[in-house]
Formats: sequence, C-alpha cells, structure tokens
Amino acid sequence: MLDSLITSKTRIKLLTRLFLNSNTYGHLRGLQSEFGESSNAIRIELNRFEQAGLLTSHSESNRKVYAANTAHPLFPEINSLLRKHLGFDQIIEEVIERLGLVEEVYLTGDFACGKESQSIEMLIIGENIDTVYLNELIAKSQKLIKRIMHYTLLTSSEFLKLSTTLKKEELLLLWKRTK
Repeated sequence: MLDSLITSKTRIKLLTRLFLNSNTYGHLRGLQSEFGESSNAIRIELNRFEQAGLLTSHSESNRKVYAANTAHPLFPEINSLLRKHLGFDQIIEEVIERLGLVEEVYLTGDFACGKESQSIEMLIIGENIDTVYLNELIAKSQKLIKRIMHYTLLTSSEFLKLSTTLKKEELLLLWKRTK
C-alpha cells in the first residue's frame, strides 16, 4: 500500500524504522548497514525529514542521532498509517473481541524497533486466553499479511516482573484495555 503512495523505498524504511515506535532512534551508518543502502540516499531522506520538522536530532559521541518528532502535528497520522499498512489495527481488534481477558498487547522484536522483518512477535498480557481461537486467528492473519507471527502469553503479574528487564524501545504498545 505505502509503496504505491511513496515511491522511495528508503523513505518507507525510514518512516517504518523511526515512526512506528517513537522510542527508536538511528544514526546514518547504523541505518546504512541495516537497510543495505547507500549512505547518500539515507542522508538525503534524513535531511528532508529533519527540515520538515518530522525528525529531531542530537549528537552522541561523534554521530548525529535521529528520532521521530512526536510533537509534530503529523506524527499521529504517520504512526496510524504505518500501523494500518502493516495490518496491526485490523488484527488486534478482531483478536481482542473473543480472546479472553486481555489487558495489553505489545509488539516486540524487530518491528517494535521499526525494523523490517518477515516475523511479527507479540506479547499478550491477560488471563484465561483462548489459545485455540488465538492460534486459528494467527494462522488466518499470517496468510492475510504474508508474515510469520509469534506470540507470548503472560499474566499481569508475570509481565510486571519481566517489565523491569525490558527496554522501552523494544516494546510497542498496540492495544490497552480502557477501564
């Protein structure tokens, strides 16, 4: 979907990398090796995004580090567009309705860090989860989005214990029950 709207593959990769999870950041050389593209193509896009106010930057050691400008008025819309493009919104709403007492759903792994991957990893926090139904939905979703999906189920107390060891840039909150 995005590739028909945005013709630059580098631009799409940067949007996904930096705007899907606002806790992620990147620098030119790291993005170059991650994307497998020329530093010049990446530099041009980073400069365009920064000049438009979509990115912020700061110096760390001898490198310039970029992050999404979450205060920019277009940030929520870009983030929402990326979630829809990757199919997360549709999958989550369908799953939550019949799944059980779900409290939160997180994206983990490469996608949580804004990196392209053929594997989607989720962390589902809740009680009495219907795993038979979940596995059926995962199988259907994998065909729909053409990606492999993995999940981990945790209770709220298990997640609380684990959360002290997790880095916030490795977790992307996809859904949370509103009381």
